[in-house]
Amino acid sequence: MPNQELKNDLFLKACRRQPTSRTPIWIMRQAGRYLPEYRAVRAKVDFLTLCKTPELAAEVTVQPIDIIGVDAAIIFSDILVVPEAMGMKLIVEEGRGGPRFPTPIANADDVRNLKIPNPAKSLKYVYDAIALTQKSLNGRVPLIGFCGSPWTLAAYMVEGSGARDFRKAKKLLYDNPKLAHELLAKLATSVAKHLSAQIAAGAQAVQIFDTWGGTLTPDAFREFSLRYIQQVVSEIERNDEPVIVFCKGCGQSLDAIAATGCDVVGLDWTTDIGSARKQIGSRVALQGNLDPAVLHSSSDAMRTEVRSILKKYGNGPGHIFNLGHGIDPEASVELVKDLIQTVKSESVSFHKAAD
Repeated sequence: MPNQELKNDLFLKACRRQPTSRTPIWIMRQAGRYLPEYRAVRAKVDFLTLCKTPELAAEVTVQPIDIIGVDAAIIFSDILVVPEAMGMKLIVEEGRGGPRFPTPIANADDVRNLKIPNPAKSLKYVYDAIALTQKSLNGRVPLIGFCGSPWTLAAYMVEGSGARDFRKAKKLLYDNPKLAHELLAKLATSVAKHLSAQIAAGAQAVQIFDTWGGTLTPDAFREFSLRYIQQVVSEIERNDEPVIVFCKGCGQSLDAIAATGCDVVGLDWTTDIGSARKQIGSRVALQGNLDPAVLHSSSDAMRTEVRSILKKYGNGPGHIFNLGHGIDPEASVELVKDLIQTVKSESVSFHKAAD
């Protein structure tokens, strides 16, 4: 897809640690249940149908741009569409605890029966949604594509659903590391192909979500998660589209995350952004990291926390403001709007000081 001139390129400039007039902001899960407009669309269709209907996926992707005024859109999809494309049956039952795989990965045959998907066929609906979203955005802001990390996808695939401790998935790592590596290598190839296809369809940046990296010991995190994130980053077909890596609960491994080849490291709310900048800020941009729970507090408390994060990051480029994880479905839309405007206004002085 030809490059489209952007009216607002603050997000991409910040990803590349280039000077900006203020700090850009977007929010993980910004197209979601906290928005009445999203709930109105969801009332018509089930979750997977929404993901797989490009016109509807594009509609909810653009909603946060129109309603809360964020500086980037992220395509509406789900990380588990990749395992589904690899041959696993995916079920999302309304009100029953989220998505699940009724026949999880249990043995070597299950792993070997997984196919490397042809993205143009099995995931075409994602790329069609990206193309439609770009038409609707008309250059207003950049569009982000995304995927789950190999470890996070494997954890769901072996467990069969989300879990508190991912005991079955971890048992695979410890009891049969060879098979675990076989599964993760297959996933890394599939993820890289999917992210590459999203970029080819028009995504101007991509994010890798390692939601469950923090459940692993530091050594296991390096061997079974970061190793494959690094493979994904190296295999993505891109020009200068930035790659963001977000690992929840992995603040002890910032140096290793920054060494994967990514352009931006996403931080959860348990990591001090000032310390992270001192540690890795000369190599990568940083994204984050307001505690999502702050969006259940008062406006004054929220503004205090925003100012604290901006002050800790300090002057100069390379910061994308975001939450430290996805927005809660019960968050107040008015408080979210206030958050966006607070970041936009309060961050200007940190960039003027850097001029």
